[in-house]
Amino acid sequence: MVDNQYSELSERAQHLLKVLVQRHIRDGQPVGSRTLTRDSGLPLSPATVRNVMSDLEDLGYVQAPHTSAGRVPTDKGYRFFVDTLLTVRNLKLPEADRMRLRLDASSGPTGLVDSASNLLSGLTRYAGLVTLPRQAYHAFRQVEFLPLSERRVLVIIIVNDQEIQNRVIETDRNFTADELCKVANFLNQRFAGKDFRTVREQLIQEIDHARQDMNSLMEAAVQVAKQVFIDQPEEKDYVLAGQTNLMEHADLANVEKLRELFEAFNQKRDVLHILDKSIKAQGVQIFIGQESGYTVFDGCSLVTSTYEVDGEVLGVLGVIGPTRMPYERVIPIVDMTARLLGEALNPKSGADSDSD
Repeated sequence: MVDNQYSELSERAQHLLKVLVQRHIRDGQPVGSRTLTRDSGLPLSPATVRNVMSDLEDLGYVQAPHTSAGRVPTDKGYRFFVDTLLTVRNLKLPEADRMRLRLDASSGPTGLVDSASNLLSGLTRYAGLVTLPRQAYHAFRQVEFLPLSERRVLVIIIVNDQEIQNRVIETDRNFTADELCKVANFLNQRFAGKDFRTVREQLIQEIDHARQDMNSLMEAAVQVAKQVFIDQPEEKDYVLAGQTNLMEHADLANVEKLRELFEAFNQKRDVLHILDKSIKAQGVQIFIGQESGYTVFDGCSLVTSTYEVDGEVLGVLGVIGPTRMPYERVIPIVDMTARLLGEALNPKSGADSDSD
């Protein structure tokens, strides 16, 4: 049954779009009407197929590159294909067992995350990423700032009423003790009692959407808090593997495009924002092209899935590759890796296997 938003497409148009997307994913070339006529298996003339393709183009599902009479899918076309036309089959047991063997369960959570990201990149030939498992609930209680020399600030954070964390950050300008006191009061009033992940999410939203409306105190608070909660280099948010695989794909082989992607991987903020979206929606999520909300990922798709232990979501994993990816193959790999990682991280499964 077709969703109402796609009711504008006839069954014939849907079938031709499916054939076009599959052919383009396989060959990487614009698909012409004669090829579609031959591959569709429908008793249609090339002229009829051209008319359908023209309608699909008018509706935004396909587009014609300037250099070819054929057509390629748009982000909207890929989205319709993934939502409505794609048939995803679960991995067979032998393949799942081989994947399980490649996860190093003896190396602890960090080692498992490393092997999972390498597994994803190795099986898909895209970039694989896995967030580190979320720790137990860490509630932010209070923060204090002490100015040091040369734009350095000592940060004292109280977590869960007992744990005290100290760190030194470098700011873009010098702050007076009075300014830092006001910033601390502002952050304590706004975020006390909230989980660190929630604090980070709200700060990312404010950095993205509220720059023009910030007063001087808010601007100072966001600048300092960004250093504390988002940009700390020693905090390893996720593990990325196989980013050089992206150089193998013609769709992303533009030097400037690769530079922008690698810079986004290094800066992490845009990637983390997408992963934060994914962790709120359990299961497999797919961001196609502009759906990510970041122009750096135009022409890319992100296929992600949450992984969990005993029903509690611990993190997100997935792959980043060109929009022209074999979704029917990538989706079950991402889904199975998430299941296997959750299984490997579950201390009960280790205890069960020891008792057998």
